[in-house]
Amino acid sequence: MDSRSSDTIPGPRKEDVLPDTATAAVKIVIVGGFGVGKTTMVRSVSEIRPLTTEETMTQAGVGVDDNRGVDNKTATTVAMDFGRISISEQLVLYLFGTPGQERFWFLWNGLFEGALGAVVLVDTRRLEVSFDVIGRLEERGVPFVVAVNTFPDAPRHPLESLRTALDLPTAVPIIDCDARRRESSRDTLMALMRYLHSLAVQRA
Repeated sequence: MDSRSSDTIPGPRKEDVLPDTATAAVKIVIVGGFGVGKTTMVRSVSEIRPLTTEETMTQAGVGVDDNRGVDNKTATTVAMDFGRISISEQLVLYLFGTPGQERFWFLWNGLFEGALGAVVLVDTRRLEVSFDVIGRLEERGVPFVVAVNTFPDAPRHPLESLRTALDLPTAVPIIDCDARRRESSRDTLMALMRYLHSLAVQRA
């Protein structure tokens, strides 16, 4: 018999336990190029302590990773970020942030299994890093919205101009977002859920 007192074994935190009213859970993936704010978004909006797999960047990435525009970045996601947010008493979203560096994109296959939709985070300082990301989603047939993360030193452009630059279909929502702010990140997720609902209605 284990002589340890049961009160020495930590139980689940109250915030980590799903509410009894939850009846549906949806997997959402947050994608984008290197340094666009995926980990920041998961951290800002998650109602539980997020799981992150950030590692300190080393000389091994020099000449391999494209860090133009994010020269001051010192850590990077090497597997995934994970968080959770309750959209309503019944609906819970599980959030999976993907690694942005191309050498870790092989991990995307597993992360996209069972995903209902995706948020593509975009940095206008490095718009070109979004092209391959969007292309991969389109190839997989994963519905997505595009969120333009508002970095302080990033140039501002009309959203419709960005839509043209990214060659987005008219139906795909594109919105402004500040990934550091919980309310803004939540609004982005709500925009995705509304889009997914509209697609479901069209297919019905």
